[in-house]
Amino acid sequence: MTHRIWRRNDDPVFRITIALVAVAALVGVRATLPEPQARTTFAAEIQSLSEPGGYFDTDNLISNERSYLQVLPELEKRAVRGGVYIGVGPDQNFSYIAHVKPSIAFILDIRRDNLLLHLLFKALFAQAHTRIEYLALLFGRPVPADVNSWRDVPIARLTDYINQSAELKSVDELRARVDRMVKGFGVPVTADDLATIDRFHRRFITSGLALKFESLNRPAQSYYPTYQDLLVETDGTGRQGNYLASEDTFQFVKSMQDRDRIIPVTGNLSGPSALANIGRAMAQKGETLSAFYASNVEFYLKREGSYLPFVNNLARVPHTNRSVIIRSIFNRGMWGGSVSEVEAVEALLSQSASRR
Repeated sequence: MTHRIWRRNDDPVFRITIALVAVAALVGVRATLPEPQARTTFAAEIQSLSEPGGYFDTDNLISNERSYLQVLPELEKRAVRGGVYIGVGPDQNFSYIAHVKPSIAFILDIRRDNLLLHLLFKALFAQAHTRIEYLALLFGRPVPADVNSWRDVPIARLTDYINQSAELKSVDELRARVDRMVKGFGVPVTADDLATIDRFHRRFITSGLALKFESLNRPAQSYYPTYQDLLVETDGTGRQGNYLASEDTFQFVKSMQDRDRIIPVTGNLSGPSALANIGRAMAQKGETLSAFYASNVEFYLKREGSYLPFVNNLARVPHTNRSVIIRSIFNRGMWGGSVSEVEAVEALLSQSASRR
């Protein structure tokens, strides 16, 4: 049956009604759809900065550096603040980011798997409003009913909750939601990529806070910390410095994630383009380096004879006399493990130049 609109199209009331309906529909669409331009820019920046990935014999889901917070007092002393942060590896970077408070951060790693891991973290940040929600989602535990009451509790209370809570019965539902979020970031991901992200997330869920760093061809060391160890670790003055140790530091990192200001990049520190591309992007924006967290990658670069290309790449990154490199050194002391230290980028470049 045909329905007719009896009011004439040139009737002012008719035109106003149609206009209001159109505006309401447009507002509804804008309220429910993501911002395509922001996500497109995020994905395009990853694509433009990255280079082909390489192999490293570890999953590196979490750090094996118990000493990672030792450098925080030195960073304060040197007034390392703002600017651009560059780092390698998983989420220990977030603790440095929370302390330095850069305007933008690049996570550069030779393994594409590290990029996928950071897409997982980003998806969880997008769904979590507080740190207890984030930890619950990361470890597949139920989110407490009153999350606001958890905002000011010490990190030990949060770890107790995760340890005492049973695994979600709807893990598959959580995983499906995370995959939808990852796809929404605009970064091209294959079915294999999504399977890798799924495997990483389920490792967190099944291992809980007892999760440790694992290598494929090297035995696990007794000094490797658990994820819980990393959460409650203190800096050189005895303060807890993990980004999840306080709601304020978590919220700063979340704000960076929500604004697409933490960019995971695939590339080798001594590679032909990734670090150089980051340096050029910084120069175009008038930004300078604040902190470069290299972990113990320099050791591998020296062993492979590719340290000089890294130094040359680093020299092209805009920096100041306050820019520093953060590194970890293993097998120090009778129990092994790591020691973390800070060095001025200009001092490193000067020493390298004199040794040539």
